[in-house]
Amino acid sequence: MSWLAILCPQIERVSGALLVLGPDQDGGFSAAAVWPDVSRNMQYLGSTAEKALKERRGIVDQVFKERRGVVEKVAVERRGQGRAGGAPKSAFVGYPIEVSGVLHGAVILDIENPSEQELQRALRLMHWGSAWLIDRFRQQTLDVYAARLERLSLASDLVATAVQEYQFGASALAVVNELAARLECDRVSLGCEKSGCIEVKAISDTAKFDRKANLVRHIGDAMDEVLDLDAVIVYPVADEEALGLLAHAELATELRDVAVCSVPLIDGGEVVGVITLERTQGVRFSAEEVSLCETTGLLLGPILWLKLQNERSALQRLREAFSRGTQALFGPRHSGVKLIALVVALIIVFFSLYQTDYRVSSKAVVEGALQRAVAAPYDGYIAEGQVRAGDTVKKGQVLCRLDERDLKLDQIRWASEHAQAERRFRQALAQQDRTAMTIAQAQIDQAQAQLSLAEEKLARATLTAPFDGIVVSGDLRQLLGSPVEQGRVLFEIAPLDTYRVILNVDERDISQIEVGQTGSLALSGIPYNVMHFAVKQVTPVSTSQDGTNYFRVEAQIDGPADRLRPGMEGVGKVSVGERKLIWIFTHSLVDWFRLWSWKWMP
Repeated sequence: MSWLAILCPQIERVSGALLVLGPDQDGGFSAAAVWPDVSRNMQYLGSTAEKALKERRGIVDQVFKERRGVVEKVAVERRGQGRAGGAPKSAFVGYPIEVSGVLHGAVILDIENPSEQELQRALRLMHWGSAWLIDRFRQQTLDVYAARLERLSLASDLVATAVQEYQFGASALAVVNELAARLECDRVSLGCEKSGCIEVKAISDTAKFDRKANLVRHIGDAMDEVLDLDAVIVYPVADEEALGLLAHAELATELRDVAVCSVPLIDGGEVVGVITLERTQGVRFSAEEVSLCETTGLLLGPILWLKLQNERSALQRLREAFSRGTQALFGPRHSGVKLIALVVALIIVFFSLYQTDYRVSSKAVVEGALQRAVAAPYDGYIAEGQVRAGDTVKKGQVLCRLDERDLKLDQIRWASEHAQAERRFRQALAQQDRTAMTIAQAQIDQAQAQLSLAEEKLARATLTAPFDGIVVSGDLRQLLGSPVEQGRVLFEIAPLDTYRVILNVDERDISQIEVGQTGSLALSGIPYNVMHFAVKQVTPVSTSQDGTNYFRVEAQIDGPADRLRPGMEGVGKVSVGERKLIWIFTHSLVDWFRLWSWKWMP
């Protein structure tokens, strides 16, 4: 009002002025001052005020008597009906008040019969005069920023205080002590949510306290009220609002507090704790202090809650996880969790009731049903090798030859010895010398035996295939001229038409394998061709391989085996009967757990 009283007399012909300021919480502007009479109705300047606020520039509205409506009527009443001359006119001049792009209001003047120069001068004076209001608004903005900065500084100090302590108890006590000192409170308490209630964890200037004491009980009830309402509570309040704050009213009455403020600690949008501030003397909590406490709750909530969660035992973590899962499963909302649980339950029921054929899987190797070894008949040297592993041979086909030169020399030598012995025998016969005849006859027999041995070795120097088949092992082409010992296996040959499957069954599954059971075989070389077999023999002796014991199980392949070759590997599955799906997928783990638990049982 004082500002309008200074501005309006400096402008000629001003009959009225209106100052509107805002915006308020709803974004509207309202009249803040009227000149010259406070009780005067200045609504006729409203349209000009709206234009100035909307367009954010100086506005001049010319009003003539010929113009019909409320504005004309008000202007006529204001100027008097007995006025002589031409058609009276007025100008409504509006000027916005804007600070750093933010609109704070507008001033509107009602000027009678102004000239163009007077209108320009009025706009200029309004522009200069608004500098005082602009400076005042800027100062208010600076004060707001300063208050925010002060609150932010205090909040930052509280966060630093909470972070510097490793344990939750020490951190909470340091925070409440700092709040009590900085906000001049007689007592500050901090509590955390536990099972739907607030448990008091720290009280300022109190290292230890009895949780069953009346003081702690009243504070806890007040904190529970904040948890239930999920809002900041400041006491005392208006009578109609105090009806829902019974715990805070009781706390103030019992502890003789003149002011109580409780703010929630927020983490992830949920209330995880409450801070309650009390004053037994002094003034109530201001709006700035309440805003500071609310900001502190938002900042400290995640920090203190994380410290508290890190101090939980493994049993508490498990119990809380189970509680959260149960609440999500049977409580409201969380429809996705309920759908997943339903699907899992249906799968478990299906696996528990449905039975299917259970097959024991094992590594499988194809071997010939009959396997013949071709060994060296005597000590000698390799002269020729014609086949190698993987070659198909016919019965009587030459596999290799041994060097015959030494044998032929022996044949010639013993043949000569035989002839000489016969001459000596004939001479002794002619001389009727029985002793010489006996000796010569013995030499003839010896020479004949050695000659027969040499001829036998010569006949066996060429090794041939005993039957039609495939060479499983052996390749002498790289060993020509090498010596071989008598009995050394040079080749192994298996027939082409009969094969057997060797299954290496794990010792955990061998108890389920019996003679006569059937199965399927898929080989790495022909995985698309699944063959069937029948178990013929279970060897009761295990072999160790890669740290696991296996039993050798022999099986006979059913049907033609044209593409099979000895040594081919794959996977064989033996059908042992019907089992439930849940047993099929879990019996290995259950058996392991039984063995492990039995091992550690006393």
